Amino acid sequence: MNLRFYIVEDDLSVIGVLEDIVERCNLGIVCGSTEKGPISSDGVLSASPDIVLVDLLMPDRDGIQVVRDLKDRGCTAKFIMISQVTSKDLIAKAYMAGVDFFIGKPINLIEVRQVITNIGHQIENERALDTIRSVLPHVAPAPPSVPVDSERYRRKIQYELNQLGMTGEKGSADILEMCIFLLERGERASTFGIGALCAQLSDSPKSMEQRVRRTAERCLSHIASVGLEDYDSEIFTRYASVLFPFPEVRSEMDLMRATGQSRGGRVNLKKFLDGLLLFAEEA
Repeated sequence: MNLRFYIVEDDLSVIGVLEDIVERCNLGIVCGSTEKGPISSDGVLSASPDIVLVDLLMPDRDGIQVVRDLKDRGCTAKFIMISQVTSKDLIAKAYMAGVDFFIGKPINLIEVRQVITNIGHQIENERALDTIRSVLPHVAPAPPSVPVDSERYRRKIQYELNQLGMTGEKGSADILEMCIFLLERGERASTFGIGALCAQLSDSPKSMEQRVRRTAERCLSHIASVGLEDYDSEIFTRYASVLFPFPEVRSEMDLMRATGQSRGGRVNLKKFLDGLLLFAEEA
């Protein structure tokens, strides 16, 4: 699939890195960027990108304002926000504005490639559905109340948990139910909230969250150990940066190497669950 990318970023070196990753990994073409001037919503819209890579913090307008403006003007592109900011409030605002996924700075090739690949699959699925509807115009779109194929999602998530070696963990059943709950409602953990999610699904929400966190932490350790053994392993490249902030994966690997690291990596449950949802939605 030949995806079109527009890069909204005030740091020319970051624009260069992203352009290089897109071209080197054959992810598509860069149809425009802010390399030669300030942010222009008209410029983005006229380029008709499939994916907009947008920085969160910029001097003229922040990335959230850019996304809101483009969405209000009918832009249908997917938005990937790039930032080293870890503020939960800012990240929540970004998702509410219409951001589809976050990528942390410093830029990591594996993370960028995997996130773009997953979002590319989503775009392909949406276009295939649009094609079917155009060929069969008499078929009305399904109303929002029609339930999703929960059993299919359940099988896919269970497969991903098996791949991650998490099947025997106590929290794996909780993770599965969380993902199904979110998928059936078209929600994301980053906007719904972990506390609210656990409260919906359990009479003991704190216990549920603790089980899930312990399971996710064991998953992080497993991924880090796989990466130490084989950095190019299919398991490591597929899961590491989608389920966890990549600096946290590196911290866990450093701890395992006994390099004097004071702590291992930390889990972001929202990113972990949202990453599983991305895999569940793959064709």
